[in-house]
Amino acid sequence: MAFEGLASRLQNVFGKLRGKGKLSEDDVNDALREVRLALLEADVNFKVVKEFIAKIKERAIGQEVMKSFTPGMVVIDIVNKELTDLMGGTQSKLARSNKPPTVIMMVGLQGAGKTTTTGKLAKLLQKQNHRPLLVAGDIYRPAAIKQLQVLGEQIKVPVFSLGDQTSPVEIAKAGLQHAKDNGHDYLIIDTAGRLHIDEEMMDELIQIRQHVSPDEILLVVDAMTGQDAVNVAESFHRQLELTGVVLTKLDGDTRGGAALSVKAVTGCPIKFAATGEKIDALEPFYPDRMASRILGMGDVLTLIEKAHENIDADKAKELERKMRNDEFTFEDFLDQMEQVKKLGPIDQLLDMMPGMNKLKGAKDLKVDDKQMGRTVAIVKSMTTTEKRKPEIINASRRKRIATGSGTTVQDVNRLIKQFDDMRKMMKQFSGMMGPKGMKGMKGKMGKGMKFPFG
Repeated sequence: MAFEGLASRLQNVFGKLRGKGKLSEDDVNDALREVRLALLEADVNFKVVKEFIAKIKERAIGQEVMKSFTPGMVVIDIVNKELTDLMGGTQSKLARSNKPPTVIMMVGLQGAGKTTTTGKLAKLLQKQNHRPLLVAGDIYRPAAIKQLQVLGEQIKVPVFSLGDQTSPVEIAKAGLQHAKDNGHDYLIIDTAGRLHIDEEMMDELIQIRQHVSPDEILLVVDAMTGQDAVNVAESFHRQLELTGVVLTKLDGDTRGGAALSVKAVTGCPIKFAATGEKIDALEPFYPDRMASRILGMGDVLTLIEKAHENIDADKAKELERKMRNDEFTFEDFLDQMEQVKKLGPIDQLLDMMPGMNKLKGAKDLKVDDKQMGRTVAIVKSMTTTEKRKPEIINASRRKRIATGSGTTVQDVNRLIKQFDDMRKMMKQFSGMMGPKGMKGMKGKMGKGMKFPFG
């Protein structure tokens, strides 16, 4: 997860505050000292940290906190709001021109993932029933045009190209005319990057901007470069007047300082975040939801949105009925795993569930995509009858299943035991998904309840 180290440190700090009935000024100062160190270690810009801490301190030492019955919770709420403001406050939506097409110019250094992000953005727009056109404007990097064409074929979005012998300015102008002539409502121009910012590259980008008048100029930056990402954003913004930033590799960055600094330093909103390598792993950036994740409060809204997009409602109802009647089989389990996989990597899903980040490292909840893969292999090695009636799986059948799935008999035994436990738990808690039900489920997990993922 992005911000993993920062999230862990902040949650420890606020865990200590939460338990206190009263807070002194010294308690607040000690907590803020730890918050300051955590932010600096996460590679957040020094000036940004200084201003952030000053704002929290001003509010946290006020009367509203000191006289509160739950002062720790009030401080956490203040930090949550300030963290949200630091990253932009509200979601910054993509521009939409009154006179189509809306022109988006993608800029950034080589290696930040600009071409891939261009394809991901087209996919996202396509899902929203738009008709994007991609323009291959990077004529310098070997295979850049081919890469964009392959991405276009993959997502069934047309790519406009004039090869690598025409100037990028002419390609952009011709691409704009092509979009107008063919009814495309979004035009996304992939431009050339360099290993570092240079005058020639900037001149070319400025000329493209002058000729096509883009509605959006989005800078693609690698979140893992930390402070360098902020410096790059500053430089591009100064010369191109950026309208937004797209952070890539946010799933691989345990520090995440760029996401917390770039808006404060440049004034440019983060519009999207790439959270994986898959073509649909690009999400609108919600400052409030990201702040909530960092503070361990989860991100239920994003989880619900993902579920609405990917989970079959009819299948979900049928599954609920089977759970209630104790008819849940390994076939249903396999079907559920396929649906869960559509939502994204397991560790990212757990980060969205309030309180689950604490369970992630626990012995009883070792869940990852590799373990899911092993589990799927075991289930697929069962016969149809075995999937429907796990109780018939005797020692010789277990040995055959282990051999067929490339696992051990112990792995098969463990899965069957965990599946049986889970089936009992599901029956017990189906229809009890209110606060009491969740509380009971949490208690079960604490008593050794394990997920059947290997």
